[in-house]
Amino acid sequence: MSNYQAIRELLKRVSGQDNVFTVPRLYVQYAGDLTTAILLNQIVFYSDKSKRKDGFFYKTYKEWDEEICLTERQVRYSINKLKNIGIVETKLKKANGAPTVHYKLDYDKFVESILTFCQIPFEQSVGIHSDNLSESLTEITTENTTETTTETTTLIDNVTNVPSHPFQEIVSYLNDKAKTNYRANGKKTQSLIKARMNEGFHLDDFKKVIDNKSSQWLGVTKWESFLRPETLFGNKFEGYLNEKGGTSSEATSTTKRSDPKDDEGQSRISETNERRKRIAGIQSNRDTNNTI
Repeated sequence: MSNYQAIRELLKRVSGQDNVFTVPRLYVQYAGDLTTAILLNQIVFYSDKSKRKDGFFYKTYKEWDEEICLTERQVRYSINKLKNIGIVETKLKKANGAPTVHYKLDYDKFVESILTFCQIPFEQSVGIHSDNLSESLTEITTENTTETTTETTTLIDNVTNVPSHPFQEIVSYLNDKAKTNYRANGKKTQSLIKARMNEGFHLDDFKKVIDNKSSQWLGVTKWESFLRPETLFGNKFEGYLNEKGGTSSEATSTTKRSDPKDDEGQSRISETNERRKRIAGIQSNRDTNNTI
Protein backbone atom coordinates (compact mmCIF):
# COMPACT_ATOMS: atom_id res chain seq x y z
CA MET A 1 0.00 0.00 0.00
CA SER A 2 1.36 3.43 -0.95
CA ASN A 3 1.71 6.27 1.54
CA TYR A 4 -1.20 8.03 -0.18
CA GLN A 5 -3.48 5.01 0.18
CA ALA A 6 -2.37 4.46 3.77
CA ILE A 7 -3.26 8.03 4.73
CA ARG A 8 -6.63 7.74 2.97
CA GLU A 9 -7.35 4.57 4.92
CA LEU A 10 -6.31 6.26 8.17
CA LEU A 11 -8.69 9.16 7.48
CA LYS A 12 -11.54 6.73 6.91
CA ARG A 13 -10.89 5.05 10.24
CA VAL A 14 -10.62 8.20 12.35
CA SER A 15 -13.43 10.19 10.72
CA GLY A 16 -15.69 7.56 9.18
CA GLN A 17 -14.85 8.72 5.68
CA ASP A 18 -11.82 9.93 3.78
CA ASN A 19 -13.17 13.49 3.44
CA VAL A 20 -11.72 14.01 -0.02
CA PHE A 21 -13.15 16.12 -2.79
CA THR A 22 -11.56 16.63 -6.18
CA VAL A 23 -11.07 20.03 -7.79
CA PRO A 24 -10.05 20.18 -11.47
CA ARG A 25 -6.79 22.04 -11.98
CA LEU A 26 -8.54 24.07 -14.67
CA TYR A 27 -10.91 25.53 -12.06
CA VAL A 28 -7.93 26.81 -10.06
CA GLN A 29 -6.36 28.41 -13.12
CA TYR A 30 -9.70 29.81 -14.28
CA ALA A 31 -10.74 31.23 -10.89
CA GLY A 32 -7.26 32.45 -9.97
CA ASP A 33 -7.13 30.94 -6.49
CA LEU A 34 -7.84 27.62 -4.83
CA THR A 35 -10.53 28.95 -2.48
CA THR A 36 -12.70 30.18 -5.35
CA ALA A 37 -12.02 27.00 -7.31
CA ILE A 38 -13.26 24.84 -4.42
CA LEU A 39 -16.45 26.88 -4.13
CA LEU A 40 -16.99 26.85 -7.90
CA ASN A 41 -16.59 23.08 -7.92
CA GLN A 42 -19.37 22.71 -5.34
CA ILE A 43 -21.66 25.18 -7.11
CA VAL A 44 -21.29 23.19 -10.33
CA PHE A 45 -22.09 20.03 -8.38
CA TYR A 46 -25.28 21.48 -6.86
CA SER A 47 -26.34 23.41 -9.97
CA ASP A 48 -28.74 20.71 -11.18
CA LYS A 49 -29.65 19.22 -7.79
CA SER A 50 -32.18 21.87 -6.76
CA LYS A 51 -35.91 21.13 -6.72
CA ARG A 52 -36.69 24.79 -7.37
CA LYS A 53 -37.95 25.64 -10.83
CA ASP A 54 -35.77 28.75 -11.02
CA GLY A 55 -32.61 26.67 -10.57
CA PHE A 56 -31.47 28.29 -7.33
CA PHE A 57 -30.16 26.25 -4.41
CA TYR A 58 -29.28 27.47 -0.94
CA LYS A 59 -26.46 26.95 1.51
CA THR A 60 -25.87 28.69 4.83
CA TYR A 61 -22.38 29.90 5.64
CA LYS A 62 -22.26 27.31 8.39
CA GLU A 63 -23.03 24.58 5.85
CA TRP A 64 -20.28 25.82 3.51
CA ASP A 65 -17.87 25.77 6.44
CA GLU A 66 -18.83 22.22 7.42
CA GLU A 67 -18.74 20.98 3.84
CA ILE A 68 -15.63 22.59 2.35
CA CYS A 69 -14.02 24.42 5.31
CA LEU A 70 -14.49 27.93 3.92
CA THR A 71 -15.28 30.80 6.26
CA GLU A 72 -18.05 33.31 5.60
CA ARG A 73 -15.41 35.86 4.57
CA GLN A 74 -13.90 33.41 2.06
CA VAL A 75 -17.30 32.46 0.63
CA ARG A 76 -18.33 36.11 0.22
CA TYR A 77 -15.04 36.96 -1.48
CA SER A 78 -15.19 34.01 -3.88
CA ILE A 79 -18.88 34.48 -4.69
CA ASN A 80 -18.26 38.14 -5.57
CA LYS A 81 -15.43 37.01 -7.81
CA LEU A 82 -17.66 34.49 -9.62
CA LYS A 83 -20.46 37.05 -9.92
CA ASN A 84 -18.05 39.53 -11.48
CA ILE A 85 -17.07 36.88 -14.01
CA GLY A 86 -20.79 36.57 -14.73
CA ILE A 87 -21.32 32.86 -14.15
CA VAL A 88 -23.04 32.87 -10.74
CA GLU A 89 -26.14 34.68 -9.53
CA THR A 90 -27.26 35.08 -5.92
CA LYS A 91 -30.53 36.04 -4.27
CA LEU A 92 -31.54 36.38 -0.65
CA LYS A 93 -34.58 34.17 -0.10
CA LYS A 94 -36.17 32.47 2.87
CA ALA A 95 -35.11 28.92 3.68
CA ASN A 96 -36.47 27.15 6.73
CA GLY A 97 -38.02 30.44 7.79
CA ALA A 98 -34.76 32.43 7.73
CA PRO A 99 -33.25 34.68 5.03
CA THR A 100 -30.55 32.62 3.33
CA VAL A 101 -28.34 33.24 0.31
CA HIS A 102 -29.41 31.19 -2.73
CA TYR A 103 -27.03 30.45 -5.60
CA LYS A 104 -27.49 29.72 -9.28
CA LEU A 105 -24.93 28.74 -11.91
CA ASP A 106 -25.44 30.19 -15.39
CA TYR A 107 -24.50 26.97 -17.13
CA ASP A 108 -24.34 28.34 -20.69
CA LYS A 109 -22.19 31.31 -19.69
CA PHE A 110 -19.94 29.08 -17.62
CA VAL A 111 -19.33 26.66 -20.49
CA GLU A 112 -18.71 29.50 -22.93
CA SER A 113 -16.45 31.30 -20.48
CA ILE A 114 -14.34 28.29 -19.60
CA LEU A 115 -13.96 27.24 -23.24
CA THR A 116 -12.90 30.77 -24.10
CA PHE A 117 -10.40 30.59 -21.26
CA CYS A 118 -9.04 27.41 -22.82
CA GLN A 119 -9.06 29.11 -26.25
CA ILE A 120 -11.52 26.57 -27.63
CA PRO A 121 -14.20 28.03 -29.95
CA PHE A 122 -17.65 27.82 -28.37
CA GLU A 123 -19.12 26.51 -31.63
CA GLN A 124 -17.19 23.28 -31.13
CA SER A 125 -19.00 22.65 -27.85
CA VAL A 126 -22.57 22.54 -29.19
CA GLY A 127 -22.84 18.90 -28.21
CA ILE A 128 -21.84 19.47 -24.59
CA HIS A 129 -24.73 18.95 -22.16
CA SER A 130 -24.83 19.39 -18.41
CA ASP A 131 -24.67 15.63 -17.81
CA ASN A 132 -21.35 15.53 -19.65
CA LEU A 133 -19.79 18.69 -18.21
CA SER A 134 -17.45 16.91 -15.83
CA GLU A 135 -16.32 14.51 -18.54
CA SER A 136 -15.76 17.34 -21.02
CA LEU A 137 -13.75 19.39 -18.55
CA THR A 138 -11.69 16.33 -17.73
CA GLU A 139 -10.82 15.98 -21.41
CA ILE A 140 -9.90 19.66 -21.64
CA THR A 141 -7.60 19.45 -18.65
CA THR A 142 -6.14 16.09 -19.76
CA GLU A 143 -7.34 14.67 -16.49
CA ASN A 144 -5.09 16.92 -14.42
CA THR A 145 -6.84 17.31 -11.09
CA THR A 146 -5.83 18.46 -7.67
CA GLU A 147 -7.11 16.53 -4.69
CA THR A 148 -7.63 18.33 -1.44
CA THR A 149 -8.91 17.19 1.95
CA THR A 150 -10.72 19.00 4.72
CA GLU A 151 -7.74 18.24 6.93
CA THR A 152 -5.33 19.99 4.57
CA THR A 153 -4.72 23.72 4.88
CA THR A 154 -1.48 24.09 2.94
CA LEU A 155 -2.39 22.71 -0.48
CA ILE A 156 -2.66 26.19 -1.95
CA ASP A 157 1.13 26.51 -1.69
CA ASN A 158 1.56 23.38 -3.81
CA VAL A 159 -0.68 24.12 -6.80
CA THR A 160 1.51 24.15 -9.87
CA ASN A 161 1.64 27.35 -11.94
CA VAL A 162 -0.84 29.16 -9.68
CA PRO A 163 0.59 31.97 -7.53
CA SER A 164 -0.61 31.28 -3.99
CA HIS A 165 0.18 34.74 -2.63
CA PRO A 166 0.16 37.99 -4.66
CA PHE A 167 3.37 39.37 -3.17
CA GLN A 168 4.32 41.42 -6.22
CA GLU A 169 0.90 42.99 -6.67
CA ILE A 170 0.61 43.97 -3.00
CA VAL A 171 4.10 45.44 -2.71
CA SER A 172 3.82 47.23 -6.06
CA TYR A 173 0.56 48.78 -4.89
CA LEU A 174 2.25 49.93 -1.68
CA ASN A 175 5.20 51.39 -3.57
CA ASP A 176 2.88 53.24 -5.93
CA LYS A 177 0.67 54.66 -3.18
CA ALA A 178 3.34 55.45 -0.59
CA LYS A 179 6.14 56.41 -3.02
CA THR A 180 8.35 53.69 -1.58
CA ASN A 181 10.63 51.09 -3.13
CA TYR A 182 10.16 47.84 -1.20
CA ARG A 183 10.99 44.46 -2.73
CA ALA A 184 8.32 41.80 -3.09
CA ASN A 185 10.79 38.97 -2.47
CA GLY A 186 11.80 40.08 1.02
CA LYS A 187 11.39 37.18 3.46
CA LYS A 188 9.90 39.32 6.23
CA THR A 189 7.43 40.95 3.85
CA GLN A 190 6.36 37.62 2.40
CA SER A 191 5.94 36.05 5.84
CA LEU A 192 3.65 38.91 6.93
CA ILE A 193 1.54 38.67 3.78
CA LYS A 194 1.26 34.89 4.15
CA ALA A 195 0.25 35.23 7.80
CA ARG A 196 -2.56 37.65 7.00
CA MET A 197 -3.81 35.63 4.02
CA ASN A 198 -3.80 32.48 6.14
CA GLU A 199 -6.17 34.37 8.45
CA GLY A 200 -8.60 34.76 5.54
CA PHE A 201 -7.69 38.22 4.27
CA HIS A 202 -7.45 38.86 0.53
CA LEU A 203 -5.75 41.14 -1.98
CA ASP A 204 -8.46 43.81 -1.75
CA ASP A 205 -7.99 43.93 2.03
CA PHE A 206 -4.28 44.70 1.63
CA LYS A 207 -5.08 47.46 -0.85
CA LYS A 208 -7.63 48.98 1.51
CA VAL A 209 -5.15 49.00 4.41
CA ILE A 210 -2.58 50.68 2.17
CA ASP A 211 -5.18 53.23 1.04
CA ASN A 212 -6.34 53.94 4.59
CA LYS A 213 -2.91 54.49 6.07
CA SER A 214 -1.50 56.33 3.04
CA SER A 215 -4.32 58.85 3.27
CA GLN A 216 -3.52 59.37 6.96
CA TRP A 217 0.28 59.20 7.07
CA LEU A 218 1.62 60.23 3.66
CA GLY A 219 3.20 63.68 3.86
CA VAL A 220 3.32 63.67 7.67
CA THR A 221 6.93 63.42 8.79
CA LYS A 222 6.16 61.69 12.08
CA TRP A 223 4.16 58.88 10.48
CA GLU A 224 5.32 58.62 6.88
CA SER A 225 8.20 56.28 7.69
CA PHE A 226 5.69 53.71 8.97
CA LEU A 227 4.23 53.18 5.50
CA ARG A 228 6.10 49.90 5.23
CA PRO A 229 5.18 46.20 5.20
CA GLU A 230 6.41 45.56 8.74
CA THR A 231 3.90 48.06 10.11
CA LEU A 232 0.98 47.79 7.70
CA PHE A 233 0.82 44.00 7.48
CA GLY A 234 1.55 43.24 11.14
CA ASN A 235 -0.83 42.18 13.90
CA LYS A 236 -2.84 45.43 13.71
CA PHE A 237 -3.80 44.70 10.10
CA GLU A 238 -7.49 44.10 10.83
CA GLY A 239 -7.71 47.31 12.82
CA TYR A 240 -6.18 49.28 9.96
CA LEU A 241 -8.55 47.54 7.55
CA ASN A 242 -11.63 48.67 9.43
CA GLU A 243 -10.55 52.28 9.75
CA LYS A 244 -12.20 54.84 7.56
CA GLY A 245 -9.71 56.45 5.22
CA GLY A 246 -8.67 59.72 6.78
CA THR A 247 -6.71 62.76 5.65
CA SER A 248 -3.13 63.48 6.49
CA SER A 249 -4.26 66.17 8.93
CA GLU A 250 -5.82 63.46 11.05
CA ALA A 251 -2.41 61.96 11.63
CA THR A 252 -1.38 65.07 13.54
CA SER A 253 -4.61 65.28 15.52
CA THR A 254 -4.38 65.44 19.29
CA THR A 255 -6.82 62.53 19.44
CA LYS A 256 -5.14 59.49 20.95
CA ARG A 257 -4.19 56.91 18.32
CA SER A 258 -2.14 53.74 18.32
CA ASP A 259 1.56 54.20 17.64
CA PRO A 260 2.99 51.84 14.99
CA LYS A 261 6.10 51.59 17.15
CA ASP A 262 4.04 49.74 19.77
CA ASP A 263 3.07 47.10 17.21
CA GLU A 264 6.65 46.58 16.05
CA GLY A 265 7.92 46.66 19.62
CA GLN A 266 5.55 43.90 20.66
CA SER A 267 6.68 41.77 17.72
CA ARG A 268 10.34 42.23 18.68
CA ILE A 269 9.58 41.41 22.32
CA SER A 270 7.80 38.21 21.28
CA GLU A 271 10.71 37.19 19.05
CA THR A 272 13.20 37.92 21.85
CA ASN A 273 11.21 35.86 24.34
CA GLU A 274 11.07 32.96 21.91
CA ARG A 275 14.85 33.10 21.42
CA ARG A 276 15.37 33.15 25.18
CA LYS A 277 13.15 30.09 25.60
CA ARG A 278 15.09 28.21 22.93
CA ILE A 279 18.43 29.17 24.51
CA ALA A 280 17.16 28.13 27.95
CA GLY A 281 16.03 24.81 26.52
CA ILE A 282 19.41 24.19 24.91
CA GLN A 283 21.21 25.08 28.14
CA SER A 284 18.92 22.77 30.12
CA ASN A 285 19.70 19.89 27.76
CA ARG A 286 23.42 20.55 28.11
CA ASP A 287 23.18 20.57 31.91
CA THR A 288 21.28 17.28 31.83
CA ASN A 289 23.87 15.70 29.55
CA ASN A 290 26.72 16.92 31.77
CA THR A 291 25.00 15.44 34.83
CA ILE A 292 24.65 12.10 33.12
